Amino acid sequence: MSTPHSDAHGPRDYDPAGEVVELCRDLIRIDTSNYGEAEGPGERKAAEHVATLLDEVGIKSTVVEGTPGRTSIVARWGDTSSDRDALLLHGHLDVVPAAAEDWQVDPFSGEVQDGYVWGRGAVDMKDFDAMLLSVVRARTRAGQVPDRPVVLCFTADEEAGGHHGAQVIVEDHPELLEGCTEAVGEVGGFSTTVRGRRVYLVEAAEKGMAWMKLTARGRAGHGSMINTDNAVSRLTAAVARIGAHEWPVRLTPTMEVLLATVADLAGTQATPENARDLIEEFGGAARMLGAVISNTTNPTMLDAGYKVNVIPTEATAHVDGRFLPGFEDEFFATLAELTGEGIDIDFVSHQQPWETPYDGDLVAAMNRSILAEDPEGIVAPYLMSGGTDAKHFRKLGMRSYGFAPLRLPADLDFTALFHGVDERVPVDALEFGARVFDRFLDQV
Repeated sequence: MSTPHSDAHGPRDYDPAGEVVELCRDLIRIDTSNYGEAEGPGERKAAEHVATLLDEVGIKSTVVEGTPGRTSIVARWGDTSSDRDALLLHGHLDVVPAAAEDWQVDPFSGEVQDGYVWGRGAVDMKDFDAMLLSVVRARTRAGQVPDRPVVLCFTADEEAGGHHGAQVIVEDHPELLEGCTEAVGEVGGFSTTVRGRRVYLVEAAEKGMAWMKLTARGRAGHGSMINTDNAVSRLTAAVARIGAHEWPVRLTPTMEVLLATVADLAGTQATPENARDLIEEFGGAARMLGAVISNTTNPTMLDAGYKVNVIPTEATAHVDGRFLPGFEDEFFATLAELTGEGIDIDFVSHQQPWETPYDGDLVAAMNRSILAEDPEGIVAPYLMSGGTDAKHFRKLGMRSYGFAPLRLPADLDFTALFHGVDERVPVDALEFGARVFDRFLDQV
């Protein structure tokens, strides 16, 4: 059971974590699976639920829906009369699909079991949506709103690139984000354990996204005859080269800071040569962090032909490419060499990387709020391998960070739960996150 906490400002007369578990469970129970290509149930039901939760404490929302059913919610909060710049707090409402037969529990049940809330979205990212809503509702009821304007934004379609969500808001309704110069969203502030110390990773950068469709065309013919213009052969050779390529280590400023932090714990110095060894210090989190010291390309889909004895005229493949801030030119030049002649490349989604300096008052507030709840922790920035809605919001000039704080058990392979089977989040981590985010809002 969570309880109100105290700090230098005195005891709280409200509990920022009081609703967080039930809010998370309720959101998980609303199926917002995003299959891409605008398929799935959409986010309208979840968006209406969030709008109701905000309306209950007197916060009015604006509904944004560029495509029927793909619904986002934007609301103004905090001291809206202040002349200070506004802070954007954003989370997405959609989730990736889940095959129920693979799970120990129904992925849309929001079941609490073994001290965890289980379900699709428990870590990506209905946990943060719940933290944000719990804190906002508690503070509003207690009359403890931030001293600066705050924009609350709950978006559609993040899991498919944000084109029906954040992109619609930025391009068609930028007035809803007027005054926002800083943004805080998902995939940061969670702990990982290195040599017995909890290191909290705050997202300060993201790789760029190049979701690509590769198409090879050739001469159709009978499968029993010689054919030197075989689209399948040409495409699969290119895909094999792309998938097998070993990209060199490239360290961005954010990762230089993180690796220096880990090197200090390990009693060594961080260099490009020992970067991969230092990444291994993160245990299970190395799965994600190992992908942010180089560009990456992973073939994900293949399609060709319609009968075993017919050579088709066309073959296609999809590749998930991610490139580091500052290394886009190198990425695409190398990709062109690996692909070779006779293959067209079309983008399913092409979004730029970003990197925000890890400094300033907002960063100091994140650091202090975590350390107030976990004085033995260490806070450091990291570069995220995937993408978030920050890619869209940064087009309006915002400094962006990922800060959804969670204190996690050392033996939990947390990064494997993103888009994974049996996705779950510890109950006490949810309550910890709400308390940390409440402290954060005291200082912004």
